Amino acid sequence: MSTRSPRTPRLSVITPVYNCLSYTKAMLASLQATIPWYVSYEVILVDDGSTDGTREWLLGLGEPFRVVLNERNIGFGASTNRGAALARGRTLALLNNDLVLRRGWLGPMMRALGSVARRTGVVGNVQVDAATGEVDHRGIVVDVKCKPGHDRRKPSLAALLFRPTPGVFAVTGACLLVRTCLWRRLGGFDERYFNGCEDIDLCLRAREAGFGVVVALRSRVLHHVSSSPGRKRRDEENSMRLFTRWRDKLSEEASREWTRERFCEILPEPRDFPDNTEALKTALYLLRLRRLPPADAVAAKHVAIEHEMERWRKMFSH
Repeated sequence: MSTRSPRTPRLSVITPVYNCLSYTKAMLASLQATIPWYVSYEVILVDDGSTDGTREWLLGLGEPFRVVLNERNIGFGASTNRGAALARGRTLALLNNDLVLRRGWLGPMMRALGSVARRTGVVGNVQVDAATGEVDHRGIVVDVKCKPGHDRRKPSLAALLFRPTPGVFAVTGACLLVRTCLWRRLGGFDERYFNGCEDIDLCLRAREAGFGVVVALRSRVLHHVSSSPGRKRRDEENSMRLFTRWRDKLSEEASREWTRERFCEILPEPRDFPDNTEALKTALYLLRLRRLPPADAVAAKHVAIEHEMERWRKMFSH
């Protein structure tokens, strides 16, 4: 296979692989078909102990592919770190092997990452479930129970036209752009997570360092969601670790979501507000012009937090 990459590529694609050879072949074909001719790149594939012929197939690849073989299965985060440590590009593109990339996916993400004024650090995009055709991801949000999950709302035409790169709480690592220098400054993924939550943790560390996290709404890819074997096996452990590390940030987002839902419930009948002052405070809080959430939101948040902590205590006490 020929390469358009010079000695020092502009983009380093990092893709961990664990079985699912047919998906890997399709993703790499779509990658080569959709990267613009003017973007030099390399692809670092990290096989995480595949047993379906993937390792043998990978070893037959030439440029622009570089292959790393793990001796054992070490998980998504550690495999990504291992590949990123070898990257020569100025920008890292973390791509799952079960994506199908569509023409035009890269440009909006690169432009968002290049926004100096916004000091953007991490960029995600819109991912469509390959099986259903429905939006599976346009950023990560936190619900009223302090649990992060995918925002699956279809982007509106107004958003696509006038706000194509909104700031978000976090984005998934299935398709993510980050500057190599920032990745290394942050130390990459925290390997204490195993196949879950390491992407949210990375985004929160980027935000803590003063960098923005955005989603490029004009970039769309297809995703065979959670196709890797054992993908969900340690979800609860990962969630508990994330919550323990980022309790304040998750609580803050949960308060805002609770307030938003409550405000939308009451808005059709404003008389349900205790008084006009409370309504004004709620509106200012949602507009981020007031720092303190309503008292009801704080109470609901504490109930949700205690419920989760008690559930985890019982789950992991054995």
